[in-house]
Amino acid sequence: MKRASIALIILIGLVASTSIAASTVILEGNYQGKNLFVQNPFAGSGVGFCTFEVTINDQVTTDEINSSAFEIDFSAFQLEIGAKVVVKIKHGDDCKPKVLNPEVLKPKSTFDIISMKIDDKGVLGWNTNNETGRLPYIIEQFRWNKWVKVGEEEGTGQKANNSYTFKITPHSGENKFRVKQVDYSRRPRYSSSVKFRNPTIAPVTFAPQKVKDFIVFSNETMYEIYDAYGNIVKKGFSDKLDATNLKRGTYYINYDKEMGKFLKK
Repeated sequence: MKRASIALIILIGLVASTSIAASTVILEGNYQGKNLFVQNPFAGSGVGFCTFEVTINDQVTTDEINSSAFEIDFSAFQLEIGAKVVVKIKHGDDCKPKVLNPEVLKPKSTFDIISMKIDDKGVLGWNTNNETGRLPYIIEQFRWNKWVKVGEEEGTGQKANNSYTFKITPHSGENKFRVKQVDYSRRPRYSSSVKFRNPTIAPVTFAPQKVKDFIVFSNETMYEIYDAYGNIVKKGFSDKLDATNLKRGTYYINYDKEMGKFLKK
């Protein structure tokens, strides 16, 4: 009887240790209409496979997981594109399954611009639909023969009725602005550009051309300073630029909508 009791205690201990010795792979993202594929090794004991349960949003799936590779099928859950999903793959502590295509849950840039304009107060506004994941909108302004990032607004990721605003800082003359998103593919998706002109903004000038300590602009402006090798050494927004720590030589300066150069003495 005593031996039977000891054996029972050992058996309970083994069961408890087996249930504790488990881990979970967690993937969070947005449903994009594609399934996940999992590489499923044998359990460390050599008996059976590593994965013993898969859930989607805390609901157990009916996927056949007792194989060396299996598919996590989202179709049975009737999810809308862009819906939030949390996938949990429970497995033994002595092995680990590998998700082969986790990127399918990452948000994609799919926005459509419904309207986009700049009002008289210099506020850029745009309305979108068809977003399928939260991605930031990067606001760009065309200056110095290139598109320059001037701000960022977080996307809401909703299917419809998304509205955004951003206070722009225009230069003199005609301005062009656009927004873009960059998803996991690293391929940017752009809006069309919108134009804006404020006739009260005067062209900016700077002095002196031969600089010892400071460059002074006639008004506040965005600026960039490049050395003779094309390396950017300073950038900012101000009506004054500290040049005391620049080495002697020729520098190129972008400011307002202009490009020029100066000599550091």
